[in-house]
Amino acid sequence: MSTQRLKTAIITGITGQDGAYLAQLLVEKNYCVIGIHREGDGNDFYRLEYLGVRDKIELLGCNLLDPKACTELLRSFAPDEIYNLVAQSSVSYSFSKPHETIEFNIMTVLNLLEAIRSVDTNIKYYQASSSEMFGKIESLPISTHTQLHPISPYGISKAAGHWMVSQYREAYGLFAISGILFNHESYLRTDSFFVKKVIKAAIRISRGLQTTLALGNIDIKRDFGHAKEYVKAIWMMMQLDQPTDFQVCSGTSVSLRQIAFYVFDQLNVDHERIVIDPALFRPAEIKDIYGDKSEVEKQTEWKYTLTFFEVLDMLIKEELANDPYEA
Repeated sequence: MSTQRLKTAIITGITGQDGAYLAQLLVEKNYCVIGIHREGDGNDFYRLEYLGVRDKIELLGCNLLDPKACTELLRSFAPDEIYNLVAQSSVSYSFSKPHETIEFNIMTVLNLLEAIRSVDTNIKYYQASSSEMFGKIESLPISTHTQLHPISPYGISKAAGHWMVSQYREAYGLFAISGILFNHESYLRTDSFFVKKVIKAAIRISRGLQTTLALGNIDIKRDFGHAKEYVKAIWMMMQLDQPTDFQVCSGTSVSLRQIAFYVFDQLNVDHERIVIDPALFRPAEIKDIYGDKSEVEKQTEWKYTLTFFEVLDMLIKEELANDPYEA
C-alpha cells in the first residue's frame, strides 16, 4: 500500500507543547512534517519523544530572525502550510526582558511572511496569536472584533504580529490567518506555568517532599482548555477555502484560586499550604477574560465540551503516571 505524503508542513516551535501535539496530529494525517527549533536549543525533544513522533519528522535548527534563512527554508522544503508557533511566550518574563520579547515575537512573523511573498504566495500561513492581546477589556465574552489593548510586552508583541498577518492577507492576498488561542494546558507544559506548577507542588506536598506552595494573585480568572484539542482547531482553520481569524477557547473562565484548591482537594492537601507572595504579583494584570468559540465551531467541525475541572483530572492522572516524585 502506498504511503505517499499528502502535504508538507513546517512547524516552528515544534519542541513546545503546541508544536508537539500539532506534529502528532499532522503525522497521523500523513503529512511530511519539518520541525523548526531554535539554534542552540540542543536536544530538547522530550515532548516529541513522549508523543512517539520524534523519529517521524525532520528536525532543523534555524535562526528565524535571519530573513535569508527564512527564505532559504521555504525554497528548500516547498511547504504547503506553515504553522508559526514559536515565541517568547512567558508574560512574566516579558516584563523583565521586553526588548528580547518584542524583537523575537515580531521579527519572526515578518520574516516568514516576507519569505512566503517572495518564494510562493500559495503557501498557507498560521500565526499563533494570544488572548493576552486583549489586555484591558470592557465587556465579556471576547470576540474577534473586541478592541486590542495589551498590557504586557508579550501582549504587545503578539498584537503586532496579529495585525501584520492581517495586513499581508489584505495587501498581498496571502492565505495568512491568526488563531487567537486562550490558555490551554497539558502534561507537556513546563514547570513554570501555573497549572503545572500547582499540580506538581500538590503531589510533592502530599508525599512529604515539599511543605508549601508560593503563588501570586490567584483571584484572577482565565479561560482554560486542553492543548491537544486546541491544535485540532488550528489544523481545521487551515483547511478552509477562505482565510479567517478565529478564537479557540472554552467559552468560560475559572479563577486560579478555584484551580489551586481543586487540585489540592484531589490530592488531599490542605489549602493552608498555599502561601500568597506579593512579590509574585505582575505589574499589570487582566482580572477576568473568556472568549466566544461560536464562530470557529460554526465554520469548522471543531467542538469543545470539556470543563477545566475535567481537564485537571486528566492532567493529575497523567502527572502521577509519569513522575516518581522521589526525594
